Amino acid sequence: MSNISGKTLVAWGLEPGAWFKEALPVARQMRVDGSTDKQIIDHLFTMRATVAVDDGVPLRTNNIPFGQFIEPEGDDEKANVASVLAHMDALMRVPTIERGAVMPDACPSGSALGTIPVGGVVATKNAIHPGFHSADICCSMAISVFKRDTPVDYVLDIAMKASHFGVGKRTMSEVRQYKDLVQLVNGFEANPFLKGLEDYALQHFMTQGDGNHFFYVGQLESTGQMAIVTHHGSRGLGGQLYKRGKAAAERHTRIVAGRIPLHNAWIEADSQVGQDYWQALQALRLWTKMNHFSIHNLVAKRLGNQIVGQFWNEHNFVFQRSDGLFYHAKGATPSFNGFSKDDQGLTLIPMNMAQPILIAEHANNEDALGFAPHGAGRNLSRTGHIKRLMEEFGDTRGLGPNAVKAIMERETKGLDVRFYTGDPDVSELPSAYKNADQVQAQIEKFGLAKIADRVLPRGSIMAGEMKWHKPKKSKAA
Repeated sequence: MSNISGKTLVAWGLEPGAWFKEALPVARQMRVDGSTDKQIIDHLFTMRATVAVDDGVPLRTNNIPFGQFIEPEGDDEKANVASVLAHMDALMRVPTIERGAVMPDACPSGSALGTIPVGGVVATKNAIHPGFHSADICCSMAISVFKRDTPVDYVLDIAMKASHFGVGKRTMSEVRQYKDLVQLVNGFEANPFLKGLEDYALQHFMTQGDGNHFFYVGQLESTGQMAIVTHHGSRGLGGQLYKRGKAAAERHTRIVAGRIPLHNAWIEADSQVGQDYWQALQALRLWTKMNHFSIHNLVAKRLGNQIVGQFWNEHNFVFQRSDGLFYHAKGATPSFNGFSKDDQGLTLIPMNMAQPILIAEHANNEDALGFAPHGAGRNLSRTGHIKRLMEEFGDTRGLGPNAVKAIMERETKGLDVRFYTGDPDVSELPSAYKNADQVQAQIEKFGLAKIADRVLPRGSIMAGEMKWHKPKKSKAA
C-alpha cells in the first residue's frame, strides 16, 4: 500500500498549497482505515471547499435565501428540520443555483454538508447536477382507476405474480414481448450515457425494487372506484446512468470549480455532454412510465377488469421551465402546469400504507418553485426507527417475531399488507414516517397543491426484509 504524498494529491486533481499540511494526515488516516481512493478524493475535495485561500472560492460567501415550507412539531421534527436547513444553507452557496425551496416532508439524505435533502428543490442556470436528482432517477407514482371493484386479496394475489420486488431480474424472453420497450432500448446505442446499459433496461423491466417502493390497492374517496397505485423509479438502469452522470459532472467541476464539494458537481447543460445527459434522462423517464403502466395493464388483463383512467408523475427528476432554468427535485412533486408533455393537471402524493394517497391539482406556487412534497418523509433514519422500536419492546438484540407481529397488528389493522420476501420490513411501516395529517395540513396551509381526491387504503405490497433472502426466480410476466 503506497503512501499518500503531495504528488498523490496533485495527481488526483487537487490544487497544491498550504492546506496540504491539513489534508495529508487526513488522507493517510483514511487509507489506514480502509477507505478507497475514490472516498478519499471525494472527502478531500469537500475539505478543500472549506479552506480559505487567497485565490478565492467559487462557493458564494453568503447563501441565497430559500423558501421554507415546513413547520416542525415535536423534538424529532425540530432536530430533523434543523439538519435540513443546515444542509440547504450550505447548498445555496453553490454558484449555479438561482433559487431553492424546502417541502414539508424534508429530511436529510446524506452526511456531507450541503447535500440536497429529500424534499429539496433547487433551480440552476445552465447546469444539471446528477447529485440533486439522486441515483433513483425518476422515482415516480402512477395510478389506474378500474371500471369494476374486485376483492383486494385477489388483486394482490395477481400483483404478487405480475410485479416483482427486491433483488432478482426478469429473463429476456419475458420482456422482449414489449415492443415499445425494445424500440426504446435499441436507441441506447446512440447515446454515450446509455450505451451498454441495454441489459439493465430489459432485465429490470416489470420490477419495482425495494425500500419504500410499493404496489397499493385502494378506492377513490369521491366515487368508490377501485384503483391501484405503484411507486418506483428507473431501477438498476437509473443507478447506472447516475454513476456515469456523476462521473462526468465530477470531471467537469474539478476543472472549472475545483473547490466545490463533489456531491454538488454539475454538467454544463448547453455542452454536448450536457445535451447527451439530458436526452438520457428523458429516455429513463419514458422507460419508467412504461414500467408502471405495463405492470398496471398486466394486472388489469389478468383480473379481466377495464382501466378507465390513468396518470402518473415523477418526484426525483430535473425539469426545464420556460425561464430556462433547470429545476432539480429530490423527492418533491411538481405542482405547476405543463411540468411535462403528458401532464394531466394532477399529481399523486403518498403518505404511508395505512393512509390515503392524495390526488392533487397544481397550485403553481412560485414561492415554492411550483412544487409540493412527495410524501410524508421521515424524522428518523431506518436504523434509528428500528432502534426506537427495540427500546420499546425491551430487546437490544433486535426485533423478534412476536414484536414484529405486534407492530404489524397495531399499524396495519384492517388492511391486506404483504411483503414480497415474506418477512415484514418494519422500517417501512406507518410509524416510520411523519404524521400524514400534519403534512397534508401544511400542503394546504402553504398552498403547495390543491387536494382534489384521495385514494383510501385497502392493501399493499412492499419488498420486505432483504437481509436473509436470496433472489427469487422471476415469475413469468
